[in-house]
Amino acid sequence: MTMEKSRRKELVRDFKKREALPGIFAVRCLATGEVWIGPSRNLEAQQNSIWFQLRLGNHRVTAMQAAWNAHGEENLVYEIVERMEDADMTPYLLQSLLKERLAFWRKELSAGLAVG
Repeated sequence: MTMEKSRRKELVRDFKKREALPGIFAVRCLATGEVWIGPSRNLEAQQNSIWFQLRLGNHRVTAMQAAWNAHGEENLVYEIVERMEDADMTPYLLQSLLKERLAFWRKELSAGLAVG
């Protein structure tokens, strides 16, 4: 049991050390072809946040919630569209870049916003 606890603590410590990777993500409905897109400061954690809200039935983007309700979790897919790799970016520059790339990808994918 001690071995399990120490391994768990090690895994938690490693998880906390991970660097948040910002970028642009998309949620696709396989049944309808609808796409919602959004910016994130932490792409790895973003899906958990969205899926949690959808499971509760209270996501702010009503069209995405309706697709989830109608077609189920198995028909919605989370995709990372673009990663921002420059770790030396200031918060202001990162926010500006995310906004710029969000506009590009919304147009490119004819997507709605995944954030309300």
